[in-house]
Amino acid sequence: MTVFTVTLVLVVAAAGLLRWRRPAWYWMTFGVTLASLRVLVRYSSVMDACGLTVPPPRWRLALARVANRPVPDSRPPRILRFRPTRTGLVLRLGLRPGQDAFDVAAASDRLRHSFSMYGVTSREVRSGVVEVRMTGYDVLKRVQMPAKVDTRPMRVPVALREDGSVHYRDYRAVPHALTLGATESGKSVYQRNLVAGLAPMDVALVGIDCKQGVELFPLARRFSALADNPDTAADLLDALVSRMEGVYQLIRAEQRITSAVPDAEIAADIWDLPDDIRPVPVVVLVDEVAELALFASKEEEKRRDRIITALVRLAQLGRAAGIYLEICGQRFGSELGKGITMLRAQLTGRTAHRVNDETSANMAFGDISPDAVLAAIQIPAETRGLAIAGDSTGGWHRIRAPHTSLRQAVNTCNRHADRTPALPELAPFRPELVSSSEALVPLSKTAPVTA
Repeated sequence: MTVFTVTLVLVVAAAGLLRWRRPAWYWMTFGVTLASLRVLVRYSSVMDACGLTVPPPRWRLALARVANRPVPDSRPPRILRFRPTRTGLVLRLGLRPGQDAFDVAAASDRLRHSFSMYGVTSREVRSGVVEVRMTGYDVLKRVQMPAKVDTRPMRVPVALREDGSVHYRDYRAVPHALTLGATESGKSVYQRNLVAGLAPMDVALVGIDCKQGVELFPLARRFSALADNPDTAADLLDALVSRMEGVYQLIRAEQRITSAVPDAEIAADIWDLPDDIRPVPVVVLVDEVAELALFASKEEEKRRDRIITALVRLAQLGRAAGIYLEICGQRFGSELGKGITMLRAQLTGRTAHRVNDETSANMAFGDISPDAVLAAIQIPAETRGLAIAGDSTGGWHRIRAPHTSLRQAVNTCNRHADRTPALPELAPFRPELVSSSEALVPLSKTAPVTA
């Protein structure tokens, strides 16, 4: 065997091993070049086979007849931009007259097979321009967030989308959100990523964890207020409503509505206020909303109505005051009582992990997108963390958050504990931080024996 043959065999073996064990490395070394050549060489024929071409214009047909030349071929969409990425390829196509963005979306599965890619998605950038994103491997099998992300105030990168782009939780664009999922579906990991992403920001975190605080209290150093039972949660929500009313009074006092002030400088929410007087924004995380809505007695029913009323008021009015809701639960249907559907209607962002029945998926996406409901009920049980994310526009994406252990989230919160603001309205609910020795509780009532 020649040296060239041996080298070729070693390269092929290395490529096969990388594709099996490290698909991301394979894509960056071999896959991106092979896929680019495959797409560029096959482009015209694939577009023709997928029905994404249009006949030539009449003037070209007439010119061909006059010049006695062959009839021109049908024309595919123009490639305006071709860009390789760390997970796939991005094509920006200019549609021909008579073509529609829906035609490209409907042919996505055929394009995936024709170009031998793992996944193909498309979106309309503007009129006549469609962006097609192709992924070369399953990016959600082993989630690796990019080293550089687009970080802005109140915008947290929490997961990776199936097209390789980053999924952000943007509180300025989507103030309130609902996260559903069955037990062991990955809800807690998603919530940890959210808290870890908010920890370095100038924001106050408020938690309601009625599972005796087992999920949120380990992160207490970064929380300005925490409640571990429905009674405390009711008082905490009332305090948040009072804070919201106080912030509105501040905005009214600083609106500066005079004939000399340009319209752009008139304050309508906290983000229009000067930095030196702007109240700190608050993110309220509810770990299990059903525990706040269930009741077994008349007193608990009154407490439940008080809690739901406060949540509805915060969802309807809290955005301008800088109060944002992040509500999690296993189910969120009308069986939880009056006011629940009103609250759900105010939660624009929707994220559904694996659910146990179609009804639970309908609670998240039934009023938004039937396709998202179908995708949510098809999430397999063995892929924890896989979820469907959508909003009120009807668009949805398949996402998966990177695995973050509770220890990692605690370390992040402890590292940024100095950023925890002290809010006077929430001072009675500030978690008490005790040392490990003080937290030890004796299991026996007998006094310890001293020497």
